[in-house]
Amino acid sequence: MKINRVSVFCGARLGNSNQFKEDAYRLGEILAKEEVELIYGGGGLGLMGATADGALDAGGDVTGIIPTVLVDKEMAHPRVKNMKVVDTMSIRKDMLIDEADAIIVLPGGAGTMEEFFQVFVSGQIGFQQKPIALVNTDGYYDSLFELFETFIENDFLERRFLDLIMKVDSVDDVINQLKSYRPVEGRTREDIESGHRD
Repeated sequence: MKINRVSVFCGARLGNSNQFKEDAYRLGEILAKEEVELIYGGGGLGLMGATADGALDAGGDVTGIIPTVLVDKEMAHPRVKNMKVVDTMSIRKDMLIDEADAIIVLPGGAGTMEEFFQVFVSGQIGFQQKPIALVNTDGYYDSLFELFETFIENDFLERRFLDLIMKVDSVDDVINQLKSYRPVEGRTREDIESGHRD
């Protein structure tokens, strides 16, 4: 599939590993090289700032989407010219999802997971399916996939929906992985009533 714009979900903090920052910056560079526009949460700190810096330093197109409350706290990236300021975090999240062809998730915390799960759940019900790549820096998301197995074992998730997600160990592979995405048929009433497990 053709990918022109990618939304990146990631932490507003750097985390405790230099590899997190290196991967974030490298991802920005890769998006610029591939002529893929970066859409992200507009922050100038943490992995958000590192991703934007990588894209900007490589001459890429960057769009930030940030709520007013964070602008007021001086958290907006000063070098991002195309900055969309919105009223709420919910509006920001919806725009990050709606305006992108694909989603890349770097390490992050609760906010990153909230954004990821909205896309993942939308794909399960067939409302809006977009390829999702989780960049598994230093095994960061291994425990998340263990949780998915618990969901599956207890019949709260069909295994086929894991095909909505690509766990990518190297940030250099992420664009090719996204391009290979194939949609998954959304959940039906029969799926729920039957308690069917793939």
